[in-house]
Amino acid sequence: MQELPAASPPQNVFPVLVFGKNSRKTVDDFAVENKLDPKALRRTYAASGLIECGNLHGAGQLTLTDQVVTTAAHVFFDEKGAPTAKSCIFVLETDGKQIGVPIDLSSVIAGSTNPYAVAEVHDWAVARLAKPVEGVQPYGIAEASAVNAPVEFVARGHVDWGEGRRLSMEKCHLHDQLASGKEGTREFSFDCETGDGASGGAVLAQTDKPEISAILVGWTSNKPFHAAPFSPTHYNFVVTMEGAFRQAVQTMANKVYVAK
Repeated sequence: MQELPAASPPQNVFPVLVFGKNSRKTVDDFAVENKLDPKALRRTYAASGLIECGNLHGAGQLTLTDQVVTTAAHVFFDEKGAPTAKSCIFVLETDGKQIGVPIDLSSVIAGSTNPYAVAEVHDWAVARLAKPVEGVQPYGIAEASAVNAPVEFVARGHVDWGEGRRLSMEKCHLHDQLASGKEGTREFSFDCETGDGASGGAVLAQTDKPEISAILVGWTSNKPFHAAPFSPTHYNFVVTMEGAFRQAVQTMANKVYVAK
């Protein structure tokens, strides 16, 4: 989702919100910067993938189980509240190979099935895969988010980044709480860099194991094609995995366990 659209962009240029130097890192660069093992990082964050719906895509990730994915509602529903495609698949990389698993669209639970017509705080969704993804550890769910909390944004999908498939990693902070939803979700601004196509990606708490605090939903900017300082008119924003969102993930995960 986007707000305050600027004038038409130059040809072949996509909105990429940065706040000075672009701090997105590849897995290898992130590993070097933080003195970590890149192979271990790839295993740790293998749950992050793409949700491809026809010619469109967003980011998503395995959450709680190997058969449940979380993302933004606008990945599944367009500006008119209609499905973005008749079928969607979840694509991720494991052991250096890309695999795709169909998404059961009848299972989708969302904060809104018409996300462009309501406040951004309702722009969340959870869905079940047609079958489990073997050999990949899903993300857990973090405790409640807070102002100025340190986070990591880990996602695929940035249209300007590795053809939208390469994993991007960076550390940053949540900033102001912008809104709260009746279902218990909250919206925060945050200062990680993002690009179109990464909506729904995981905003992880900086804990010992990967746990989701929130998902990327969109950006607000009066200068979306230029680097500018983080400000009330130039920021990215997230929706927290709390309230009904958290409950939907837990309920679907429990149903998957029962089915197994």
